[in-house]
Amino acid sequence: MPVTVRAFQNDTVDALCWRHYGRTAGVTEAVLEANPGLADYGPILPQGLAVQMPEAQTAAPQRQMVNLWD
Repeated sequence: MPVTVRAFQNDTVDALCWRHYGRTAGVTEAVLEANPGLADYGPILPQGLAVQMPEAQTAAPQRQMVNLWD
């Protein structure tokens, strides 16, 4: 079920995604698709704008660990 969040002053879509999901990879695009016209506001969203945050479908990308001290 989608959740509605409100933009703070000087928020971006990436900032909303980071605050809600804890990541931006793979979810920023989903938020833009769930909110037609959101990109028309430009990079800085108006304060108080309601944005629908869909359920995250994809898992966070895993970074490969490299051991430099073998």
